Amino acid sequence: MITVAMATALAPPGPKGHFVLGNLPEFSRDPLGFLEMCAREYGDVVFLRVAGVDSFVLNHPDYIDEVLVANARNFHKNRTTRMRPLNLLLGNGLVSSEGDFWKRQRRLAQPAFHRDRIAAYADAMTGFTERMLDRWQNGETKDIHRGMMGLTLEIVAKTLFGADVAGVAEEVGAALEVAMDRMSGQNTWIRLIDNYVPTPGRYRFERAVKRLDKVIYEIIRQRRASGDDQGDLLSMLLAAQDEDGSQMTDRQLRDEVMTLFLAGHETTALTLSWTWHLLAKHPEIEAALLSELQSVLGGRTPTIGDLGQLRYTEKIIKESMRLYPPAWSIGREALTDCKIGGYHVAAGTQVFMIQWTMHRDPRYFASPDQFDPDRWDNDFEKTIPKYAYFPFGGGPRQCIGNSFAMMEAMLLLAAIAQRAKLEAAPGPAVVPAPSVTLRPKNGITMTIQKR
Repeated sequence: MITVAMATALAPPGPKGHFVLGNLPEFSRDPLGFLEMCAREYGDVVFLRVAGVDSFVLNHPDYIDEVLVANARNFHKNRTTRMRPLNLLLGNGLVSSEGDFWKRQRRLAQPAFHRDRIAAYADAMTGFTERMLDRWQNGETKDIHRGMMGLTLEIVAKTLFGADVAGVAEEVGAALEVAMDRMSGQNTWIRLIDNYVPTPGRYRFERAVKRLDKVIYEIIRQRRASGDDQGDLLSMLLAAQDEDGSQMTDRQLRDEVMTLFLAGHETTALTLSWTWHLLAKHPEIEAALLSELQSVLGGRTPTIGDLGQLRYTEKIIKESMRLYPPAWSIGREALTDCKIGGYHVAAGTQVFMIQWTMHRDPRYFASPDQFDPDRWDNDFEKTIPKYAYFPFGGGPRQCIGNSFAMMEAMLLLAAIAQRAKLEAAPGPAVVPAPSVTLRPKNGITMTIQKR
């Protein structure tokens, strides 16, 4: 008979895995399917060993709360976040920094994301969207994911840097594409080894980061020299002062700018890309969206003042992020020994919380694989545990740009849907590819029908 004391000392259940690589081969073949299987067959706390590293996967909101909120001080960013490619790209920005340095940077950056400040960016968001729509041709077929990436890149360039990067947005976009391609596949043992061996792919990535650095440092230099406040995020970051009067160095500014550049366009572009994919498969939901847009907007360009009335638009975005969360997983590492769910967690253990899995948990979402914006009626979100749905993370390190992202996604969805119908077109299968973000592996091929 196993006593309670003995049970708490045991490791959680989990798949056995390879004797050397552990569960890495299974995970590499199908990360999302493997994690769903683990939750289904092994429960709320799952033990994995990945290439000799002990990992826990948490599949219950209470245990996720324990890591992100209640005992957040005992966990810092996990090894995935500190991998060489991501560290080289983002440096010591808000996504990757830790401890007192992170707290200082967060304190300095927070005013740039005040509601009144981000409201000023709404016109830029819709302005770039209308210009993109003017360029679209009726009946043309395109990769809508690439289109959304281009649009949100223009927007984040404007809101981050004002007019400074009007001529280099394309160059920045190309370099970011190389960098993000490098980030894909970091869950395979071949790519992990490749990070430490000189290869053509590694050199391409490092050259792309150098191009990005050159652009960003030049913009910082010009702005410092002029001293102008152009009403953008960079102006706020340049002016920010800590309690002791200190400001960000050029290197700190570079890291925060790079982090915002990446997070500020990649995640919103993905939200919209997956939304178009879902709407194309559910014409009745698209029809309900158009009905709301006609009632509220009557054909005019949406403004920030309309967002409170675009309730169905908001529900569509929330439901899209439930099914296809751009940030599909969160990782932490235990600093000291602790317990989660009655199990001993040794210092150094990697702890993972998977939005993809939690957002599809039938305990909290009826018909979890169904695209159903109406599930968000009647304050549904208040009836489920906080960490059953957490597309922007949670706790002290919740995404600083969540309000910016929601505003942008709603405005762009409303502006585009009024003027164009996006229909699924023959092309490669639409397959989610989980790397740093949840990208469509082969893009999303769609045909544009202007309204």
